[in-house]
Amino acid sequence: MSDSSTKTPLLSIRDLSIALPRGGDRSHAVRGISVDIHAGEIVCIVGESGSGKSMSANAIMGLLPPYLQPEAGEILLEGRDLLKLPEDTLREMRGRDMAMIFQEPLSALNPLLTVGEQIAEVMRVHGAYPGPAREQRVLELLDFVGLPDPATLRNAWPFRLSGGQRQRVMIAMALALEPRLLIADEPTTALDVTTQAQILALIARIQREKGMGVMFVTHDFGVVAEIADRVAVMEKGVLVEQGTAEQVLNRPQHPYTRRLIAAVPHQRAQHGDSAALRGKPILEVEKLAKTYASGGGLFRKKRAVRAVDGVSFSVRRGQTLGIVGESGSGKSTIGKCLLKLTGIDGGRMLFEGEDIAPLSETEFRPKRAKIQMIFQDPFASLNPRQTVGRILCDGPMAAGVPRAKAEARARELLQLVELDVSAFDRYPGEFSGGQRQRVGIARALAMEPQLIVADESVSALDVSVQAQVLKLLREVQHRLQIALIFITHDLRVAAQICDELLVMHRGQVVEQGPPGQIFDAPRHEYTRALIAAMPGREWDPSQAVLA
Repeated sequence: MSDSSTKTPLLSIRDLSIALPRGGDRSHAVRGISVDIHAGEIVCIVGESGSGKSMSANAIMGLLPPYLQPEAGEILLEGRDLLKLPEDTLREMRGRDMAMIFQEPLSALNPLLTVGEQIAEVMRVHGAYPGPAREQRVLELLDFVGLPDPATLRNAWPFRLSGGQRQRVMIAMALALEPRLLIADEPTTALDVTTQAQILALIARIQREKGMGVMFVTHDFGVVAEIADRVAVMEKGVLVEQGTAEQVLNRPQHPYTRRLIAAVPHQRAQHGDSAALRGKPILEVEKLAKTYASGGGLFRKKRAVRAVDGVSFSVRRGQTLGIVGESGSGKSTIGKCLLKLTGIDGGRMLFEGEDIAPLSETEFRPKRAKIQMIFQDPFASLNPRQTVGRILCDGPMAAGVPRAKAEARARELLQLVELDVSAFDRYPGEFSGGQRQRVGIARALAMEPQLIVADESVSALDVSVQAQVLKLLREVQHRLQIALIFITHDLRVAAQICDELLVMHRGQVVEQGPPGQIFDAPRHEYTRALIAAMPGREWDPSQAVLA
């Protein structure tokens, strides 16, 4: 990073405040924040959900909803106060002077237009690159962001692309008119570790080559360690700390920053209950296979994809088995097979010594209570029309438990997952993401299972909430001696909670062992590539001065 202290900032936010419509205890979404971003540097805005970081980014772009408008302060882009400009002028500046990469590219891209049409539309709206030059520019951009065969891919629909490819298309759209300021709002949150590394490297390369100023909004301190020049930390709408990445990551000053860094998972080998690890397996999977038919159409043949290809493993009571790998590696398919949410094409699944693979739904139903799942998305997996009490009681009551007993058990479980018993009569929409995930854990426990499959159950959570949920899972598991299969693409999280790891690649287990061995002496080249791709792998949060 070049010395920018004496240069005029590209972007200067001065005493920005955004009022909430209802006020109350917290009257502002953003209160009096000031941040500078210079050309040629990356500034990471860090904080938990609700801290105001995305709100600040949307204020710069003029994308706040009508009921949320800045009430004080300035946002100066190359000396022009964006808050005083009319909408027509802001519309002209979006794309040309400043551009934004959104968190979820599938919802940000138009499903009815090909990716080439959407990139070209940015130029058409601004009257740039007329005629054949526009098509040529589309191909240049697709090639610049590292997408294969641009001439073919420009005609693809967004749903046909992977998450990483869609994010590259979003970046190409943002770069179409070479803006001076690029805002990236959590652009790698939903991506697996290798795709995340590629997108981070791409943004850093673009920033270097184009000399852009980049505001990178994230809650991931590994990402901060990987790309940030400077860091600004937000809590409840207030900027509590800012400085160079080295200062904030290794010598944080504010108590909130210290708490966030203390909650970051790091590569720490787990030492499980040795008695449990010596016990008889509760689940034994032998040569499990699952094939999906992929593609196909009027002029194309369907092809078979081996999602799970001869996978074998076992798990004991009180043990946590982690399954890690990239998207498409087959790890979530294994979870669906174990719950019999999808059929299998071969192999055996021995639960308490009995092969559950050939059982019909009627035969398996009595055993379903013993194998439960915690889903990835706590927003989509809870019925918004049902109270938490009903969500927790419906399963046991369907299994024949009397209502009074089910309700008493539900209230006990709410306390076990550290929620107030008043949550029993409330609806999921009244809770935060972390609280909803606690409800999901309580729902799984309500059936008194012996095995729980947790599928990316903390990937959508802030680092501090993630730490709380991981701690809760460990405590509940050890107290009740439940076997846990923990599916994740986050190697740091896996090291935090798992006794044993399976590393999957293209449907096969390429390596298996305790976390310490996997991280310290990986044997397979794919495992080494996964570890090398971890953002901020050279930064050790446990070495930060937190006192």
